[in-house]
Amino acid sequence: MKKAFHMSDHGLLCFYLSVEVRQDATEIALRQTHYTKRILELGSMTGCNLAHTSMKEKLKLSRESMAEEVDPTHYWWLIRSLRYLVHTRSDITFVVEYMIRFMERPTMEHLAPDTAWFISYYDSNLVGDVDTNKSTTRTVFFLGDCFVSWQSLKQKVVALSSC
Repeated sequence: MKKAFHMSDHGLLCFYLSVEVRQDATEIALRQTHYTKRILELGSMTGCNLAHTSMKEKLKLSRESMAEEVDPTHYWWLIRSLRYLVHTRSDITFVVEYMIRFMERPTMEHLAPDTAWFISYYDSNLVGDVDTNKSTTRTVFFLGDCFVSWQSLKQKVVALSSC
C-alpha cells in the first residue's frame, strides 16, 4: 500500500472513535472507559453505585406511564450514546434496545430502571473423558433468582491443568 499511496506508520492503534485499543502479541482488547464516564456525566450518574446487570428482572414499562415526563432531547442523547457504547459492552444491548421504545414520550420511570444481579457459575472437570483426555466445561447463568441458560460442552483441546 505504501508504494501506491502516500502514507506514514504511526505504530499500533491505541485510540479510535472513542474506543481504546490495547494490543499485544496474543490479543486485541477494546474498551470505552472515557466514553462511559462521559455518558455517566451526561446522565447525572457520576456518583452512582455499581450494578452487575443493566436492568431489573421482569421489569415492565409502558409508553402510557403516568410518571413525570423528562426532556425528550436529553433522553435521546443518552440512548444514542448508549447505542454507541454497545460496540464494546454487548451486555447492555437488550436494555438499550428496550429503552428505545420510549423515546417518543420518556418519563422518570423510563430514565431510571432498577438493577438486578446477573450471576454465572463455571466449572470444568480435568480429563473428564478418559478416551480423549478432554475436559467437560459447564456454565449456568442466573438473572437474580431466575435461571436463564446453561451449557455443557466437551473442550476442543486437551487441558494440561485445571486452572
